[in-house]
Amino acid sequence: MSTDNDDTVPLAMFLASGVAAAVIAGVIAVAVSNKSTSAARPTMATVSAAAPVQTTGTETLYFASGSPDLPVDASEKLARVADLARANVGTSVLISGFHDATGSAAQNAELAQRRAANVRHALEADGVAPQRLQMSKPVETTDNTDPKEARRVEIRLQ
Repeated sequence: MSTDNDDTVPLAMFLASGVAAAVIAGVIAVAVSNKSTSAARPTMATVSAAAPVQTTGTETLYFASGSPDLPVDASEKLARVADLARANVGTSVLISGFHDATGSAAQNAELAQRRAANVRHALEADGVAPQRLQMSKPVETTDNTDPKEARRVEIRLQ
């Protein structure tokens, strides 16, 4: 064997091993990249395996006596309703204001309507399309339960 041949074989093996290492490193990099990308972006398989989206729900807001202002705990409940409404495009949101029979029926109905309107405006501000928000006529409570039940607004997906 000649000396030239002996030097060429180790050089060719060195170059081949370098190319192989580069190819293997590239394959690993692509595999890691795809794994992290698919973890950040759910596939149809992961979406369909997720828990079903709730399509109906009811939230109740209890208002202070004589006040149309949203209660302190309203933002969390309204955010939950808005999230459900945006996730369930085919649904509408029914907003119902309630009042009791004491005092002026007209003033009570007007207060219940103002409370419901404030809820509607908050849901619109949170991205729920106005055409999906339905207001019902103010409802008078007739039973002798807790007085706060007469100062409520119910929000229901349907």
